[in-house]
Amino acid sequence: MAQRVLITGITGFAGSHLADHLLSLGHIVSGLVQPGASLDNVAHLIGRISLLEGDLLDAGRIAEILDAERPHRVFHLAAQSYVPSSWEDPVATFGVNVTGGIRLLQSCLPFRERLRLVVVTSAEIYGGGPPDGLLTEESPFLPRNPYAVSKLALDLVVGQFGKAKGLPIVRLRPSNHIGPRQSPRFVISRFAKEAAEIEAGLREPLIRVGDLEIARDFTDVRDVVRAYALVAERGKPGEGYLVCSGIPRRVGDGLDLLLGMLQVPVRVERDPSIGRAADSSHQRFSYARLEADAGWRPEISFDQTLRDTLAYWRGKVQAGS
Repeated sequence: MAQRVLITGITGFAGSHLADHLLSLGHIVSGLVQPGASLDNVAHLIGRISLLEGDLLDAGRIAEILDAERPHRVFHLAAQSYVPSSWEDPVATFGVNVTGGIRLLQSCLPFRERLRLVVVTSAEIYGGGPPDGLLTEESPFLPRNPYAVSKLALDLVVGQFGKAKGLPIVRLRPSNHIGPRQSPRFVISRFAKEAAEIEAGLREPLIRVGDLEIARDFTDVRDVVRAYALVAERGKPGEGYLVCSGIPRRVGDGLDLLLGMLQVPVRVERDPSIGRAADSSHQRFSYARLEADAGWRPEISFDQTLRDTLAYWRGKVQAGS
């Protein structure tokens, strides 16, 4: 049955893919858009979704939107999600990620009888973990940067709010998700963008890199948003779920695969200035709880994700955008 759904952060990387997926399921999709936000990621959806301007910190506007839309499902994805920015301005990061999330929870209270809220936090709340260790939902929290701390604060508030106020909420804790439309501020997307520019003769055949030995659990964004939709229907209210591939991969492995897809040779040069403070060298997560409760498993291979990401940037370069 078609449902009315509201997505915060709909114009973002994951938000736009979630809109794609929910539309494919036959749902009626609207989204909260920060005033002045770029609509590039949802340009192909104009006319099929409703875009509603509003700031999460404006409780009156959020309440107005919820009252007008009366959604059955609310997916909260809006966030400041770039770790280096969280070091530069932790106050703004906490404002968006924590205060904004709390404002949304408060605005949803009058509609608790008819909606379910899916709140996205982050697997970053667990930190890295030992090289041979497997991180699960029960692993201790060890945030290593202001972004992760803000997401842990939101995660804890959501858990308490759901219990105290009777608001049906499910928390999702995704690992690093990658794919088409991701900002080139993130490492795999940057590699793909620069590779496409090199191939087109717009950049010298050189990619500067940080530590290629760092391992990440990279999950395709389209698998991630499929998990969000499944958990909205099958997840247990009050529960938290890791969304991940279950396979840690070296950043260097991603670069090697991308370079192997190019038609031109490329040099790689180490740049000590590239990297982030207090970075985790290893991440290995389990999606066992998500599989048990919602029947989700990752389906898209790492190789396919990289091919699609490179194809996206090739298209952007060819279009001159």
